[in-house]
Amino acid sequence: MLPPIPASWKPILGPLTREPWYRELSAFVDAERAEHEVYPPRDETFAALALTPPDDVRVLILGQDPYHGPGQAHGLAFSVRPDAPIPPSLRNIHRELQADLGAPKPRDGSLVPWAERGVLLLNAVLTVRAGEPNSHRDRGWERFTDAVIAAAGARERRVVFVLWGAYAQRKAALVDASRHAVLQSPHPSPLSAKRGFLGSRPFSRANAALREAGEPEVDWRLPAADAPAPRKRHAR
Repeated sequence: MLPPIPASWKPILGPLTREPWYRELSAFVDAERAEHEVYPPRDETFAALALTPPDDVRVLILGQDPYHGPGQAHGLAFSVRPDAPIPPSLRNIHRELQADLGAPKPRDGSLVPWAERGVLLLNAVLTVRAGEPNSHRDRGWERFTDAVIAAAGARERRVVFVLWGAYAQRKAALVDASRHAVLQSPHPSPLSAKRGFLGSRPFSRANAALREAGEPEVDWRLPAADAPAPRKRHAR
């Protein structure tokens, strides 16, 4: 079975788990995990929701599905574990962050600090078979994550929706653009980054949209490459 919905999201998403389509999705993911390597690990399936409760969402960045290489995906769109190599799309996100805000070069590929500051890093599909991108699409995840997008859009306070690439931009129809801000640009992948992602300034534009609505800005800075790594705690 899929893991429990994080407590903060349960009033919103809990009813979905009783739907037949959700039970079919859960059975499909179980069967995949029984026969194949599936990312992220089961207990990190809903990591994005766990790290960013609904009342904290200020920005939603939408990805497609998790990274499909070993040791990368940990439940947050575009983010990888601190010890994983930085994928090309994320490298371009870092590059744009530096150019847009003058932020220091990030130390690693983890975007957990963003999630903890109200940036919901949501993939439209929350699981994937190892080595096979889009292998879990059209199985029910999109229905689930559309409900997450709609819930963020139902907030009275402004939310900034960041939609990179054609796939994410199809979700713009779920958002009331008269109340919220929708920022669209090409995807940060190497195939399209130079055609409009680089130079799109999504981080300063997101903060401007929040500021315009009287909302606090997001601190987009990530731990710097020249900062000392956190000390490991040794068991006693």
